[in-house]
Amino acid sequence: MKNIFGILIFVFALNISFGQKFSKLLKSKPGIVSYTFRKSFATDMPATLDYIKSLGIDDIEFSNLFNQSPNDIRTMMDRRGLHCSSFGVSYDDITKNRAKVIENAKILGATFVRLAWVPHDKPWDLAMAKQTAAFFNEIGKDIKANGLTFIYHNHGYEFQPEGKGTLYDVLMNETNPEYVSYELDILWAKFPGQDPAALIKKYPHRFRTMHVKDLKKGIVGDLSGKTPTENDVTLGTGQMDFKKILKAARRSSIEHFYIEDENDNSWNQVPLSIAYLKSL
Repeated sequence: MKNIFGILIFVFALNISFGQKFSKLLKSKPGIVSYTFRKSFATDMPATLDYIKSLGIDDIEFSNLFNQSPNDIRTMMDRRGLHCSSFGVSYDDITKNRAKVIENAKILGATFVRLAWVPHDKPWDLAMAKQTAAFFNEIGKDIKANGLTFIYHNHGYEFQPEGKGTLYDVLMNETNPEYVSYELDILWAKFPGQDPAALIKKYPHRFRTMHVKDLKKGIVGDLSGKTPTENDVTLGTGQMDFKKILKAARRSSIEHFYIEDENDNSWNQVPLSIAYLKSL
């Protein structure tokens, strides 16, 4: 595990003022996705939560429970003034253990239940998109009945061309807005060749949350939904036009902006990403 106190010293050595307000381009103060610090969450959750708090962040999207009980996680967050607004779960769990997923989300205090991957062993096609949309409507209706909101997080493979648009448009058009909302991962929109800002403008009322991340310059993407984690770079150093994206987001229904950095160097990159968001 990284030496958290050493990292803290590094942070303050950069003269980053965490009390400084974020850019007006951001509708709300950003949170963070637990996957960003997945290795340390798995070994020392209290220290990792302390580190997140030291960064001036108080909103977390948990990607999993890291072998902890939701009650214990809630207690640890409450003690630090942190909260979980979104709970990410697997396809298997939301299919086979939905009641437990809902129970855990409520214990954590989450508003959203998030799914980020639909298993497939061949490229998506129209039939798969339509079948997935119908499944999302069923999930979303069930989750709404329990006082929560279902959101789907894109991963790139959904942007297979279809007609005058993509299969992502099929998902949007065939899911009921009353039951199904979306989380826009801007890297996984950019990687398959989409413009995140244009997507937000096209569907201003469907997105509720966003993964704020940057893609290394020079990387050419595809529809695989996969890229090496080292291609996640410090915000403002990659391919994203954040001013354009965040301006579009201000006019949308997006409520939560989660920094996600899958790079193994996220401990060093996240403080710099926070500083960048404050400089815009």
